[in-house]
Amino acid sequence: MLEFRNLEVSYGTKKALSITDRIEIKAGEKLGLIGSNGAGKTTLIRAVLKLVPYRGEVRRKIPVEEIAVHMQQNEYSSLVPVKDVMEAILGCHIKEHEVAQELIRFFEFEECLRKRYKALSGGQKQRLTMILVMCQESPLTIFDEVTSGLDFETRTRLMQLLQKWYYKRNTTLLVVSHYYEELESLVDKLLLLEQGQVVDYGTKEELFQKYCGKRALIFERNPLAQQIAQGYKNLKTAEDRIAVRCDEEEEERRLAEALRQANIDYVRTHRDIELMVTNAKANWEGERK
Repeated sequence: MLEFRNLEVSYGTKKALSITDRIEIKAGEKLGLIGSNGAGKTTLIRAVLKLVPYRGEVRRKIPVEEIAVHMQQNEYSSLVPVKDVMEAILGCHIKEHEVAQELIRFFEFEECLRKRYKALSGGQKQRLTMILVMCQESPLTIFDEVTSGLDFETRTRLMQLLQKWYYKRNTTLLVVSHYYEELESLVDKLLLLEQGQVVDYGTKEELFQKYCGKRALIFERNPLAQQIAQGYKNLKTAEDRIAVRCDEEEEERRLAEALRQANIDYVRTHRDIELMVTNAKANWEGERK
């Protein structure tokens, strides 16, 4: 569906994106784009959409005009009723658009149709834009910070709805988010960017095993926990936590038993995106020194 090769984007004399390796996103794959501010996530999307000049190759299986995209800022006329906004963009009455009707029901958006745009909450505005994007039924759909500025409960609900809608659909997704938990159940693969360069690319499971081992145990940091964790492979994590890499089942069993005997609660994980990204970035930075 998408392929990048020797892709470079510059703003003046500053190189904003440089992807030297071949990156292929196959039809039906769900890809999460991760990186800190200025890492190149939005620049990559703009290159895909031909909104910025670039060097190298961006191969698309469909014309740019057929790509559905949700960008960070989407504003409509504040005084116009939502129903009129939707029908103007759809080019037909809602009752004539079966997919729009299905999405309105799916997002429980019926009551919002009578409101004016300015009366919608932040979450309702995002639902409106998501409905309009998803109505296109494009084989390639891009969501750029779809839940930015929303509270945790609203973010969680919207991402659950996205995951449910696309679960059995063969839509290729590119999802930009700095909320790692949002990507846990929605995407299959991750592209990690930092300072305009690729840190790594692969499935969530592949990347976790590469940087964090087969599994990891995470628990609160305290003197006793630190003592127990000595002799194990400690991973980089938040200052108030300890994360231990476990590549062997026996190693994991011994550590878990020691924690239980000390009455220390722990979490076992094999796909924690935040932990993986933290250690992938640390490894990448170490290689650059």
